Amino acid sequence: MTNITAPPRKFQGIAVLDHKDWKNPKKVEFESKNLYDYDVEVKIECCGVCGSDIHTASGHWGETKKPLVVGHEIIGTVTQIGSQCNELKVGDRVGIGAQVFSCLECDRCKSDNEPYCPKTVNTYRKDYTDGYNSKGGYADYIRLHEHFAVPIPENIPSHLAAPLMCGGVTAFSPLLRNGCGPGKKVGIMGIGGIGHMGLIFAKAMGAETFAISRSSAKKEDAIKMGADHFIATKEEPDWATKYFDTFDLIVVCSNSLTDIDFNVVPRTMKVGGKIVSICVPEQHEVMNLKPFGLIGVSISNSALGGINEIKQMLDLVSKKNLKIWVETIPISEKGVKEVFERMEKGDVRYRFTLTDYDKEFSK
Repeated sequence: MTNITAPPRKFQGIAVLDHKDWKNPKKVEFESKNLYDYDVEVKIECCGVCGSDIHTASGHWGETKKPLVVGHEIIGTVTQIGSQCNELKVGDRVGIGAQVFSCLECDRCKSDNEPYCPKTVNTYRKDYTDGYNSKGGYADYIRLHEHFAVPIPENIPSHLAAPLMCGGVTAFSPLLRNGCGPGKKVGIMGIGGIGHMGLIFAKAMGAETFAISRSSAKKEDAIKMGADHFIATKEEPDWATKYFDTFDLIVVCSNSLTDIDFNVVPRTMKVGGKIVSICVPEQHEVMNLKPFGLIGVSISNSALGGINEIKQMLDLVSKKNLKIWVETIPISEKGVKEVFERMEKGDVRYRFTLTDYDKEFSK
């Protein structure tokens, strides 16, 4: 940590106080972190709702310190800067994803792999070295290192920009890193909140796109999003035979890995093909597969995208005028309860953004 530019002050947020009662969050007041010399303070305009919020709020990923303020798809305006800040200025509209700090000095950070830094601090529920437990975007303000606040292009509306900051770049990163583009056949498995963005991005990047889902319920939506083909795996038992030796890349965007047969999926891959999962399932889940099925194929897991990847994604969205599918709900105890309940049931087409922050936090 560097020197302190401004001491803590009181913020407001909608917080989980007990994992056992996570669907009844409460409006609370909490102390902010110090504003260090390379930090910025951001007044939050809106925040997307990510599956990670549900896993964390419900306790599926273990106990956390309370009050727990989740939310890591944040759009807001810089209101204060540290004494050494040189990347941003007061009044800038910025986006904040699932990371608010890393060392910025290790080889991983210097190669645009900040999410893989051992000193990473996530936007919520993680401790800084000074002991402060990070608080997320279901709040009126947030303080963070300026490196992790990214300027948002003017032509991207805030409510559409918010889900890009975590869910969007989580889909974009494996596409970018694994050669998605013209001449490639790319499958997106799981057409949900992240998967639908992956489908839109893959098409915009020039690939021949395949939406892969358990049923045909989302076929019409997937075609509108840009899918060239649609595969319903439960309705086509021989789909792996039909699509043998087809894919250069499959990005697995499902919420769970339990229903995916990794002894079947590799048969659809070209030699040298890659299956990349972005899924972070509940702690009890395991993958079962036979090693011989991996001959010529690799399976890996992708974490968050780095800051440079977020900037590349925003540039693509801006230049191509891409529109993800978002439903807005005003933030409040009632609003957060609604998104928690509907997210748990999968009742969303295809992302939520919490809005109207000025109305809730002016009270």
